[in-house]
Parts: sequence; C-alpha cells; structure tokens
Amino acid sequence: MATRSKKAGEDRLIKKYPNRRLYDTQTSTYVTLADIKGLVMTNESFKVVDAKTDEDLTRNILLQIILEEEAGGAPVFSTQMLSQIIRFYGNSMQGLMGNYLEKTMQSFVDIHNKLGDQTKGLGAGSTPEAWAQMLNLQNPLMQNLMGNYMEQSKDLFVKMQEQMQGSQNMFGSFPFAQQPNKSEKE
Repeated sequence: MATRSKKAGEDRLIKKYPNRRLYDTQTSTYVTLADIKGLVMTNESFKVVDAKTDEDLTRNILLQIILEEEAGGAPVFSTQMLSQIIRFYGNSMQGLMGNYLEKTMQSFVDIHNKLGDQTKGLGAGSTPEAWAQMLNLQNPLMQNLMGNYMEQSKDLFVKMQEQMQGSQNMFGSFPFAQQPNKSEKE
C-alpha cells in the first residue's frame, strides 16, 4: 500500500472504522490510542474522522485518552473539579467557563515552557529530586512564576467580568472585582 503524504498545513488524517479500529492514512497503518497520544505529545496536528460519515471524532478520541490517563493512577482532575465542570453543562456560563479554562491552561503551558527554558543546561535539573526542589513554592523562581500565573488568571477573570457587565454584574461579590477609583466615589 502506498503511503499518503501530508500536504503543508493539512492535518494528519486518522479514520475510525466501525470495528473501532483507527487507521492512519499517512502511514497506512492501524494505530492505537497510545499512538494518537504520541501525536499529541509531539504537537502533531491531526484529525480523527468516522470512515463512513466523515464526522469529526477528534474530541471524542482526545476525551478517551484523558479517561485512560485519569484511570491510570495519577489523575489530574479531582472528583470535586469534575463535578464542578459537569455542573456548567447547560448553564448560561458554559461557553464562558470553557473559554476561561482554555486561557488559564494556555497560561499554565506558558509557565511550564518558561520553567523548561530556565532549567535547560543544568544537567542534574532533570532528576525528580531537582524538579521537586525547584518546584518548592519557597523557591524565588517558583514564587515569581506562580505570582505571574495568578496575576494572569486574575486579569483574565477581570476581563471576563467587564464583558459581562453589559448585561449584569454577576461577579461583583468576588474578590477580583475592580474597585472604583477614589475620584469615582466622590
């Protein structure tokens, strides 16, 4: 079978067949969820579609990978967090919450990348002990990064609140609410 080459800017195409098997059209081979996780880990752009209907199944496959990872013994999400996320489905704030989580995750990724950049070349910096020491919140570098992360998160929340104030002030009682200037009070 000939290998289908991917064009520039095109997602790698994975087809899901009725027998639940996943077929990578670029390599002309069947792949597993672990293989797709590998694509995610290497930032490879891909799309999973139903082989018969061409329905986009990418989100479903990514959710399956998350489910397997969560069941693997070191979950990222607590039961409380998952319950809170579920409560937002069907809520008028669902889209806002999704946007907030996405932007917060991007801030976290940015901090992770800064940490990686700052530890390159340390040699021993890749050992679990060195990471534990570096990630200690008493570490000035960590305090600075976490302070920046919290500031970004606060700023994002304030921007969202400002967007919502046109219809109603739903977040006024939160500690992130901006206080009016002294001149506005007078």
